[in-house]
Amino acid sequence: MSKQATLAKHKQEPHELTPREIVRELDKYIIGQDNAKKSVAIALRNRWRRLQVPEHLREEIMPNNIIMIGPTGVGKTEIARRLAKLANAPFLKVEATKFTEVGYVGRDVESMIRDLTEIAVNMVKAEKTAEVQEKARVQAEERILDILLPPLRRTRHAETTETTEQREEENDKTRDRFRQMLRAGQLDDRTIELDLPTPQIPLMQVMGPLSLEEMGINIQEMLGNILPKKEKRRKFTVAEARVILTQEEAQKMIDIEKATKEAIKRVENSGIVFLDEIDKIASARGQASAGPDVSREGVQRDLLPIVEGSSVTTKYGMVKTDHILFIASGAFHVSKPSDLIPELQGRFPIRVELQSLTESDFVKILTLPQNALIKQYSALLATEGITLEFDEKAVREIAKTAYEVNEQVENIGARRLHTILTTLLEELLYEAPNGDIPTRVVVTEKMVKEKLSSIVKNRDLSRYIL
Repeated sequence: MSKQATLAKHKQEPHELTPREIVRELDKYIIGQDNAKKSVAIALRNRWRRLQVPEHLREEIMPNNIIMIGPTGVGKTEIARRLAKLANAPFLKVEATKFTEVGYVGRDVESMIRDLTEIAVNMVKAEKTAEVQEKARVQAEERILDILLPPLRRTRHAETTETTEQREEENDKTRDRFRQMLRAGQLDDRTIELDLPTPQIPLMQVMGPLSLEEMGINIQEMLGNILPKKEKRRKFTVAEARVILTQEEAQKMIDIEKATKEAIKRVENSGIVFLDEIDKIASARGQASAGPDVSREGVQRDLLPIVEGSSVTTKYGMVKTDHILFIASGAFHVSKPSDLIPELQGRFPIRVELQSLTESDFVKILTLPQNALIKQYSALLATEGITLEFDEKAVREIAKTAYEVNEQVENIGARRLHTILTTLLEELLYEAPNGDIPTRVVVTEKMVKEKLSSIVKNRDLSRYIL
């Protein structure tokens, strides 16, 4: 198989990427942090490997959950975001601070599994919809033609067979002509009327933090047979109607029960949950807890059964969490991973430390990734007809400034580059629409020093501005 064919195959089936290929994909967006990339790449590949082993052994293979430790802005969350696109599996990123101990106001930890299941169901529905899209489009066309050219009605007075056949033949010819016009887009601006169901009344939250939806009870389905569905006639252009009717027809063709079963299977075998800011629910041992700290250990205790494996009730059925992969991350400035309750620590056997960013890392972050900040700002100003360029020395000066401010004030990692570039280009971004700016602007080292040196030198000022 040629290299191009192999790449094409992997693009179609990203869940079968090898660890090396996963790392290569992550390298396009994240600078450094090789250990973290390797760990998540192996964990992702192990998801696929587990599904290939004999069934009697498959249940015994538990996921190796990962905890990523490192200061803010070094790429923990970015790894999660990019991993979601590569995984081709149900993926949920959630902040651990959202959850509170049972009995306190907030979300319960089981809601993350319900959200993951919802994502999986939508993912499977989207795939099934794409499969029947062509058939649905044809059906939608026929419905539009029925509105534009209603089917022939039998007349009361007697007609000869010949006359009836002649009328039907003429109608078919007209319908074919309309179909050609419809496909050519000649009828797109014509207005037609559709009968569409009116939106249902949203569910009210009647049981404290747990809504009926979260408990897996769908009131609308329960009352569906009792309360008649109301329809409302609305006007649309043919182009709008085609989109609406194609969606309607596609929904009719999808076996919802089958899609739901497949979605639950995906969640149980391939689901990934990224728990961000897990250090915020760990309180330093030996310190007196007060105020909001009261529920931190409670959240950990509630998380424990979910991570180690339990069954969660969702509106689509029971979901087992035994083989869901959990990746946690946290800066751990105040607390340490050892401040988590021992049982929870044991459920995250793989620990990866992410390194603080160096000056050379900042240079790479500014220039190498596909979404590099310099490329972003150049694209933004190109919309105003201005070509923005940075010379090499200017890039190094920006990186040096970011590194120095992180060292002196507070280390916020790569996010410091956002504040520095915004401050540097503020005047340019403000004046660009007025036409007073040259069409080509080159940012030089001198310009960077003039704009930023006074702020960097004044430590009190840099606390507020940078």
